[in-house]
Amino acid sequence: MKKWMLLGALALTGCAQIDQYQQAVKTPAPANLQGYWQTTGPQRGLISDRAMGSLIITAEGDTLDCRQWQRVIAKPGKLTLLNGEYVNVNKQLRVMPLALEGNELHYDKLTLKKVEQPTIECQQALEQVALQPDAAVIQNIEPHNMRAVFATQPAAGQP
Repeated sequence: MKKWMLLGALALTGCAQIDQYQQAVKTPAPANLQGYWQTTGPQRGLISDRAMGSLIITAEGDTLDCRQWQRVIAKPGKLTLLNGEYVNVNKQLRVMPLALEGNELHYDKLTLKKVEQPTIECQQALEQVALQPDAAVIQNIEPHNMRAVFATQPAAGQP
């Protein structure tokens, strides 16, 4: 009896499940979602106050969720319509709704604002996605802020 009630409740919610990445139909992005989105300031959805989150949405509906702090983790995906709402589906089958309120995009416990261009690391991740189209995660990019900066000292007697 409980199983039937549960199945009925699930049917009423209208939830559709995506079992394979290929099942999600890539949907062209509306103009107000297209572009580069980035967090500003500390976010509860990030591991550190110094971490940064970005979401890139192309006109064709390709997406890249790019998070950076001590390392860069970039997850390619696609925009799709699920039950009449736009969601990002990444290659790991994580489905996350997108909610646009004014000039802020709410996504995966993050509040993002549109920016002119992605970070250097996210640009590099985009290049890696093109080179590794089947990769579910890109993790071979070193964060710019973690690169060692060596000060060169002039040799004795040199200015």
